[in-house]
Amino acid sequence: MAKLYFHYSTMNAGKSTVLLQAAHNYVERGMQTYLMTARLDDRAGAGRIASRIGIGQPAETFSPGDDLLARIAARLAQPCACVFVDEAQFLTPDQVWQLARAVDDLSVPVMCYGLRVDFRGELFPGSATLLALADEMREVRTICHCGRKATMVVRLGPDGQALREGAQVQIGGNETYVSLCRRHWRDAMGC
Repeated sequence: MAKLYFHYSTMNAGKSTVLLQAAHNYVERGMQTYLMTARLDDRAGAGRIASRIGIGQPAETFSPGDDLLARIAARLAQPCACVFVDEAQFLTPDQVWQLARAVDDLSVPVMCYGLRVDFRGELFPGSATLLALADEMREVRTICHCGRKATMVVRLGPDGQALREGAQVQIGGNETYVSLCRRHWRDAMGC
């Protein structure tokens, strides 16, 4: 039975690495996959999912206006065992519903990987909808400098201090993000 999965975490936890490994496992067993990533995130190059540890694969890109159900249906004209979506926080709520329909109506598993919250501790719209609709959710864990599980992230300004305002999306600048436990996030944010 096909399911909609949401693998979530903070920045630099290895979500793309986990996605690439899972996709490789399918291919290694002779099954085809469909990899997608957000068009606006071109840090690894346009149409490429890459991990900080140096592995990567080409992927089709999506933008907010794209109909993902139609794209998946077209892809299923050829054998496809699973759909993988990286940077899932950039999905629109409508696109998450389209992915759910692909699971329900086209019987293809869809595995989404992305951030749960931004640097302000607020859910991304795509992540909020995935949390509501996913059949299964799995946390990709990373740790805070104190050794506790990191569930939050801060964005550092040029002065090295945590920013409290700014655009929700900032592509690149991984070095400006630090994953923290909630307690240390609160300390950094002055909450």
